Amino acid sequence: MKRFYPESKVETTGFIARHYDILLDIATLGKYLPFIKKAISMAKIEPGDKILDLGAGTGRNACLIEKYLSDKGLIIGVDICEDMIARFGRRCADFPNARVTNMRIDQPLPYKDEFNKVFISFVLHGFPQNARKVIIENAFNALKKHGQFLILDYNEFSLPDIPFYLRFAFRLMECPYAFDFIEKDLKKLLADSGFTNFQEHFFFTGFVRLLRAVKPIKS
Repeated sequence: MKRFYPESKVETTGFIARHYDILLDIATLGKYLPFIKKAISMAKIEPGDKILDLGAGTGRNACLIEKYLSDKGLIIGVDICEDMIARFGRRCADFPNARVTNMRIDQPLPYKDEFNKVFISFVLHGFPQNARKVIIENAFNALKKHGQFLILDYNEFSLPDIPFYLRFAFRLMECPYAFDFIEKDLKKLLADSGFTNFQEHFFFTGFVRLLRAVKPIKS
């Protein structure tokens, strides 16, 4: 797979992509799965929701979301990594209302006023700022009126102000785009694209945030 952003760590291939979930569990000492379950439980998913999962990866999150849906609901994952897409297909094989498609989320997507919710988890920070703007615009366009954009990612914080061991871990694990991301006012960026009514839930002493933004009825 061609890497469009060589410095990013959200574009994974090969061994890492094939074993992504296991490596993530090891890196987080088993904390990721209970954390993501809790975050998804806060998303207020309705049984009939149509949900777009941007940067869907292996489908782990999609399958957790799918459990909240009835047969009238739908979740569509978008990713560009063939290994990830294959994992998604195998993981969600028993869920007929979970699908995955190969598209770049940093390019205009073909969806217009179709989804009740758009979900993106630890992906937005791995893109440069100009690409983030496109991703946010894609979410806005894909949502129905009063639809919700749910962003699970790093909160804003000052890297020099956090404990040294967290600074070390962040610098070791993250790409240059993440250093830029934590300094940005994400709510302002969302507001500039038309989103309103922000709600936040914080995790891990405030370093991680689930940010909910709404597409207004008049837009």
